[in-house]
Amino acid sequence: MSNASILTVNLTRTFKRGKKIINALKDVNLGVNRGEIFGLLGPNGAGKTTLIRILATLLLPTSGEAYVEGYDVTKEPGKVRELINVVSGGERAGYGILTLKENLWYFSQLYGFSRKDGWKRVEKLISLLGIEEYADVKLNRLSTGIIQKYNLARGLINDPRVLFLDEPTLGLDVEAARSIRKLIKEWIKSDRKRTILLTTHYMAEAEELCDRIAIIHRGEIVALGSSEELKQKVSRYVIYKIGIRGHARIDFVKEVDGVEAVSYKEDIARGVTVARIVLTEGDYISSVIEKIESSELQIIELSKVEPTLEDVFLKIVGASLEK
Repeated sequence: MSNASILTVNLTRTFKRGKKIINALKDVNLGVNRGEIFGLLGPNGAGKTTLIRILATLLLPTSGEAYVEGYDVTKEPGKVRELINVVSGGERAGYGILTLKENLWYFSQLYGFSRKDGWKRVEKLISLLGIEEYADVKLNRLSTGIIQKYNLARGLINDPRVLFLDEPTLGLDVEAARSIRKLIKEWIKSDRKRTILLTTHYMAEAEELCDRIAIIHRGEIVALGSSEELKQKVSRYVIYKIGIRGHARIDFVKEVDGVEAVSYKEDIARGVTVARIVLTEGDYISSVIEKIESSELQIIELSKVEPTLEDVFLKIVGASLEK
């Protein structure tokens, strides 16, 4: 436990929905090291947010144990709260009628900074995140991208040991998301005693940022490792990428022998449905093509591809994370 920033032991959380018991988390055992960016991937309702809420002392577990920097989240919540912060994508924490810097100063006061030191901290963070030109703009006038930089600044206001990032680039354009990821990497690199637990729906983001990744499904950890280690789980399979003209639903391909998993999404700009097919053997691709074409769909692209994190998720969970 010496190098474990976050540790859970048989962590379980159940909810009642009428007479039905829902297992939001079931015997979750995790160890996240200091200096690590640890990714948590899972479909909606898998238990990601429940886990973060327990670790952030916002929700009690039904059973099991959870520790942050050695402190029990149930027995020592005050100690935990001094060391953490939480940033969620899409949130607008603060007062719209106050400026960006006024809101940050307000949060500095909640963390016990003196008036003078609070302003120093705010100025430092505004410079760090490159949002000087927006410092005097009211919160309700800021774009989504600047709001998320503000949210990150708010999350860093107390210089946390452990930062929980729940979908930090949700809804951002490519440039804004890239900027947020760069800031995250720089923050963790500047002090290897810091730790980040990150949830995301973007596979490329997880691969770029995370030292290790856990896949959670129906409240249970079903896979854990580095991106490369996880890809080894599908290394024996053959994966094809298929482009189909127009809007196509191809769930029926799952019925074909040798098909382990199927995912697809529409590329509206190109007018193409792009599918990924995971096969036990490459020879089965001819049956897949025949099945698609017999449904009066036109295949315009076909290529064999290397495994990605998305393929791992698809094989384990049975659905694509990126909808």
